Amino acid sequence: MMTLRQVEVIRAVMVTGTIGGAAKLLNVSAPGISRLVKYTEKSLGIRFFQRQNGRYFPTPEAQNIFEQINGVYKKVDDLTEIISKIGHGTLSELRIGSVPSISQVMVPRAIEQVRRRYPGLRIDINILKLEEAIDYLLLGRGDCVAMSYRLEHPGLDFMPLASGELFCIVPEGHELAGRKQVSAKEIIRYPLIGIDPNDPYGRIMAEIFARNKLKYDITIRARFGTTVCALVKAGLGIAVIDQFTVAHGGYPGVEVIRIVEPTRFDTYVAVKRGAPLSLHIEHFIDCLRTEMRAVGSHKIAAAKPTSRVRKK
Repeated sequence: MMTLRQVEVIRAVMVTGTIGGAAKLLNVSAPGISRLVKYTEKSLGIRFFQRQNGRYFPTPEAQNIFEQINGVYKKVDDLTEIISKIGHGTLSELRIGSVPSISQVMVPRAIEQVRRRYPGLRIDINILKLEEAIDYLLLGRGDCVAMSYRLEHPGLDFMPLASGELFCIVPEGHELAGRKQVSAKEIIRYPLIGIDPNDPYGRIMAEIFARNKLKYDITIRARFGTTVCALVKAGLGIAVIDQFTVAHGGYPGVEVIRIVEPTRFDTYVAVKRGAPLSLHIEHFIDCLRTEMRAVGSHKIAAAKPTSRVRKK
């Protein structure tokens, strides 16, 4: 029985034709190579080489052995190639889902970091409604879902991402534009565009007014934050939106104002309970968490547009 080290040494001698060449190839001493060759021949009772003028030539009886050794090395090379591809993500796919509010700005920034580490990784991104996330995970369509709230489900686990706040957004040139903060009482003086109050962010928005016993009327209702932003930009009203949708100037044409009343909420990433997480998924979750927490720690600066143009 030959060890992998013996296989390696015998092949090196076969390839280079000399003990010295094999030693250089393996970066070891020549006497060590010579001793191992002699020991291997003696222990197996096979003469691998004929020595002529300082060079080593395979013996006829060893030809079949050398063919097998080359086959072993071919498989080792294939294994090395596969390991390299896995390390770069070439043979893997990252399947992620996200609610729209997190997918607009946060997910692309996290994916950018993932791509740097795994340049060959295939990535599939799905924008999901909250009610679609459960089937997406339980039916094995995806690996994780970034969500704006957590629910109790026996088949899912939830890991925290980041805390955030809601902000008031107004179109550029609006009379509230340029304000550092605004109260719920001031917000209801203007036509209000909003997300369904039954959605997580919508409930938080509704609570702002309920706590202050303020009546409000959503003149235009939209399902997703990106649509709300577009409606505000068009000058159809103002809105209350989560900070992740508008972070890093994610929606130009609107101005972001902090709300006086508390509007804190938590976000999570959901995974199928008991399902192993690949290194790619773990890295994506870490990147997404880092990006979102950075926004949470710089609420105003991260959310405000980089420039302001007032309408005259």
